Amino acid sequence: MQKILIANRGEIALRIMRTCREMGIKTVAVYSEADRNALFVRYADEAYFIGPPASSESYLVIDKIIDVAKRSGADGIHPGYGFLSENPVFANRVEESGITFIGPPASAMEVMGDKLSAKERAKSKNVPLVPGSDGAISDPEEAVQVAREIGFPLLIKASAGGGGKGMRIVEQESEVQEQLQLAMSEAKSAFGDPAVFIERYVKSPRHIEIQVLADKHGNVVHLFERECSIQRRHQKVVEEAPSSVLTPELRAEMGQCAIDLSKACDYVGAGTVEFLLDDQHNFYFLEMNTRLQVEHPVSEMITGLDLVREQINVARGEKLRVQQEDLKILGHSLEVRVYAEDPQNNFLPDIGKLATYRLPQGPGVRVDDGFEEGMDIPIYYDPMIAKLITYADTREQAIARMTRAIEEYQITGVKTTLDFCKFAINHEAFVSGNFDTHFVSQHFSPEILDADSESDSKALAAFLSLVNDQGEEASEAPSNGASNSNWKLKRQHHRS
Repeated sequence: MQKILIANRGEIALRIMRTCREMGIKTVAVYSEADRNALFVRYADEAYFIGPPASSESYLVIDKIIDVAKRSGADGIHPGYGFLSENPVFANRVEESGITFIGPPASAMEVMGDKLSAKERAKSKNVPLVPGSDGAISDPEEAVQVAREIGFPLLIKASAGGGGKGMRIVEQESEVQEQLQLAMSEAKSAFGDPAVFIERYVKSPRHIEIQVLADKHGNVVHLFERECSIQRRHQKVVEEAPSSVLTPELRAEMGQCAIDLSKACDYVGAGTVEFLLDDQHNFYFLEMNTRLQVEHPVSEMITGLDLVREQINVARGEKLRVQQEDLKILGHSLEVRVYAEDPQNNFLPDIGKLATYRLPQGPGVRVDDGFEEGMDIPIYYDPMIAKLITYADTREQAIARMTRAIEEYQITGVKTTLDFCKFAINHEAFVSGNFDTHFVSQHFSPEILDADSESDSKALAAFLSLVNDQGEEASEAPSNGASNSNWKLKRQHHRS
């Protein structure tokens, strides 16, 4: 594999290209009109325009991407995440074109992409499942009967769903039929498939996922877990590895379940098996993501592996370089997703120009991004600006380092989730490890950031007043040739 087309955009395209460059592999970018001046386009060895800003006319058009791959002479296609990354039709078309798809086979995507078939495969390998219906339910009377057997509260979930779409929490029997119809309608609208199923609602759940890596020779390893419990709108915003609550025994058990499930669908490449962990530390299979995850950097930091490099090597037909016994958890890593969103307005996107954009630096700090100062955040795509990652020997040090990095990260022109992330990782619940997926609803309100902003303003005003007062005192005092130290003033303010 000498040339790879990256069928994606933004930070993940740039991140893949950097590993390709280290491996001596040429890269091909595809871009829409909105991304004409993007960093990943300039970084690639070749770049091809594929259409208007709307992804339905550019990044999601299979024929355009395969045509560019053929014209450029690319012998591999990496889909990144999102867009076509979990589309079995795309994976098949790529392979039929004589190009290597850097990801799992379409058959594995089909099995694990449907929650009902994924649950069946998990059941066959004795992977724990949340109690629920055996298959899709559309009949209201059947739904009521199943609900009575499972008990309340319960969840109605879209079979082909994700990101909280087609999901309804039902507290009592009188709500079942109405919520069933709403969930089916939403699932049909979002995924083109109205199939839904019912399962028990796990209270106080934690979201734990296991990173797996598999080759074409039947070898599968897990790269330990990631904790992804801090979410808004059922989507992750803070991740860490390892989890603060897993014991070595529980980690090994969950890891083996992930390996068994991967083997059950003949998985190849990097993938993630997601679990819910209840307050009694019972775990249940949730779903499998058949692609590279947004939060993959924290797994890279604690294992020392480059997951994109491993994906490419596996796609080339190479055997895994590591066995399970070779892998050890080294230190602790955190990732926060820096979104152009307003946490004080229900995390709604806040699109605009990056008037100021200065990255944090220093030991143990990594930024995966695709922007630079002066660029616009396009309205057509996910509003994530960057992923900010820190690494240290201990969890406490990783949190302190992340706090420092967030404070150094300078962004103006758009509102971001940075202040929220700083609040979250320093909250007593997070620091103690006693938190779950309800963190935002239980601990966060917009007024908290208002109070922090007001406190910062008061501190700045007090500091400026102190400097002014001391300046006046100095001008009135007889000169002895000494000068006031700015560092000393800052130290005095800090002690106050």
